[in-house]
Amino acid sequence: MDPPNRTPNGTPTRRSSAMPIVTIQQGPRDTELKRDLVKRVTDAFVDAYKIPAETVQVWIHEVPADSWGAAGTLTADK
Repeated sequence: MDPPNRTPNGTPTRRSSAMPIVTIQQGPRDTELKRDLVKRVTDAFVDAYKIPAETVQVWIHEVPADSWGAAGTLTADK
């Protein structure tokens, strides 16, 4: 068995070859908001799974308002 890793707060955890990948689909946002979101999502996984932050990947896929809709209406038309 692999030796235990330690999370940033020193909690032991087992190594895993599977890293969490979080995909967020959203409309365009400013870089500072995305920076904060990535930190918060990463921190949530670190806290919930007791894994190192380095193993968490957050992918943000921004979709322009003219490329998606809701309730039968193109978002750009709202």
